[in-house]
Amino acid sequence: MPDLGRAALVTAFLLLVYATAVGAFAARQRRRRLAASAQNALIAALGASAVAAAVLLAALARHDFSFQYVADHTSRELPLGYTLTAFWGGQEGSLLLWLLVLCGYGAAAVLTTRRVARDLLAWTVPVLGFVGTFFAFMLVFVSSPFVTQHAPADGAGLTPSLQNPYMAIHPPMLYLGYVGLTIPFAFAMGALLSRRTDERWIVATRRWTLAAWAFLGVGQLLGAHWAYVEIGWGGYYAWDPVENAALMPWLAATAFLHSVMIQEKRGMLRVWNMVLVALAFCLSIFGTFLTRSGVIQSIHSFAKSPLGAWFLGFICVLVVGTTALILARLPLLRARTKLESLVSREATFLYNNLLLVALSLTILWGVIYPLLSDLVRGESSTVSKPYYNFFLHVFGLPLLLLMGIGPLVAWRRASLRALGRVFLWPLAAAVVAGAILLALGAGSSRIGVIAYTFSIFVLASIVLEFVRGTRARKALGTDTWAGAFSSLVARNRRRYGGYVVHAAVVFLAIGVAGSSAYQTVREQRLFPGDSMTVAGKQLAFRGFEQRRAPNHLAIRAVVDVYDKGGHHVARMYPGKNEYFAEQQVSNEVAIRHNLLDASDLFLIADQVNANGSVDLKVLQKPLVNLIWLAGLIFVGGSLIALWPDAREERRLAERYEGVLAEA
Repeated sequence: MPDLGRAALVTAFLLLVYATAVGAFAARQRRRRLAASAQNALIAALGASAVAAAVLLAALARHDFSFQYVADHTSRELPLGYTLTAFWGGQEGSLLLWLLVLCGYGAAAVLTTRRVARDLLAWTVPVLGFVGTFFAFMLVFVSSPFVTQHAPADGAGLTPSLQNPYMAIHPPMLYLGYVGLTIPFAFAMGALLSRRTDERWIVATRRWTLAAWAFLGVGQLLGAHWAYVEIGWGGYYAWDPVENAALMPWLAATAFLHSVMIQEKRGMLRVWNMVLVALAFCLSIFGTFLTRSGVIQSIHSFAKSPLGAWFLGFICVLVVGTTALILARLPLLRARTKLESLVSREATFLYNNLLLVALSLTILWGVIYPLLSDLVRGESSTVSKPYYNFFLHVFGLPLLLLMGIGPLVAWRRASLRALGRVFLWPLAAAVVAGAILLALGAGSSRIGVIAYTFSIFVLASIVLEFVRGTRARKALGTDTWAGAFSSLVARNRRRYGGYVVHAAVVFLAIGVAGSSAYQTVREQRLFPGDSMTVAGKQLAFRGFEQRRAPNHLAIRAVVDVYDKGGHHVARMYPGKNEYFAEQQVSNEVAIRHNLLDASDLFLIADQVNANGSVDLKVLQKPLVNLIWLAGLIFVGGSLIALWPDAREERRLAERYEGVLAEA
């Protein structure tokens, strides 16, 4: 079995080398048959990497500890579901997943565009092959999951924090996002190499980019919820370097998705879009470097390994290569039109871009600063949470406001009279909301009040856009208001799906502001029979319970919760899990959701003491559930934007001959 896995990886590596070298030669010499063979090699690499993945999964399922990877990341007591998720729980398996997803994306891109964008695809395949060759090389020569050993009686087990249902979906979602950014990058570089620098590469990759961006966004929200329910600290985002590594490419991709609309509509920002798509991809590889190099300390990162130097070298090649290529093609990237007014929709999109990139680069500086300080001064200095929060407020609040301004401003230029008319209702709603918040005593957090006020402004702007559009469709003869609304969305899914995503960001902002600026935190040591009061609720500690699971011993504190009137409302069980194979202890929190005000009562058993007492930490987190609601809204908006639009497809097909919408 390990020989089959190794052979499959070697086959994938050779196929990807062929796709790179022969594909580049065929594109340069305009040899269509040879180019087609390179494309077929890329597709075949998917089959080879799938065989390697199947071998590893079979070894995990059978607890074949002769595979060193299986012995290092599983144990016999580990439930089957978590045993299979160990596929991406370790260094080598996660690299194999990356290669598998990359080959899958590459094969799908070839199959959907080979008949309609042949010249562009001829140069795109070598770029995809080059990226795939690097990962296949790492798996074959540097970090193979098929290293064997004398089989021990049992394995070392899986890190306790990974033994959570979210680990079955959070990492694959992130990988679909990370790796998916390879497709727009490869097509962009293919456009530069083929000297086809118009909007055709954007049309060919629009849905690929949207899908990768959506996967990356959903993956981060799932990761935030995993941290919230599993890590046992009461938060959902800690500005951890690996968390930031996923956020940075998402911010760059968000800027790109907004910026390409200006290029499509006005033929502007061609150079900027090339820079953005390259930045998003390079940041995704940088995130992989952070996770696998061991140069930073993170709960999400793997142990120190030789992979770091290889990834750093690969990043340098990408940065130098893409920069040189963009500079060489600058004459072909000149814009046909220029910005006509600083008060226009394209101007607001540009401001949005600058803020997103500034936030991304600020986070990047915070991540690499410890590495640079260690390199220059010989001691590692880190930036703390206040640094990130400061720049989140500086760049994030204007970004939030721009989400409400942008849709209301006209293209090219806007008159002051028109602006006053469209801003009247959203501005009035924001002012009234701010006044109410101050009257209710929310002024204890100035940032919170500003975030809420801006959020109301954006929501009012979104509602106004839907109302105006629905009214216009009804005036054109649609029988019902519901029919007018559905017709409005169906005729411009990308635009109105984007508005739904904006609404998701607003709910996210409200949830973050409420749960961080207005939360209540109390800590107290309790003996059985003792109680404490938090945010009007009385919590009484009754003692401990123990129960044995297949792979751990669960110790739970029993806490009864009473409301202000003394009525019993819940029994909660925070505690610890003691894992047998891993010889580790994890926090297991207890959370009670209140759907009426979207708040959570969050209990952490910080310390289980030998004298029968518990050190209990209690957090009352208002509006935190709006963050998870935002995730559902985000998925809905993304699906609307991704859903095929026959009308738009016909328009694009007419505008760009030879490029069909299924591309």
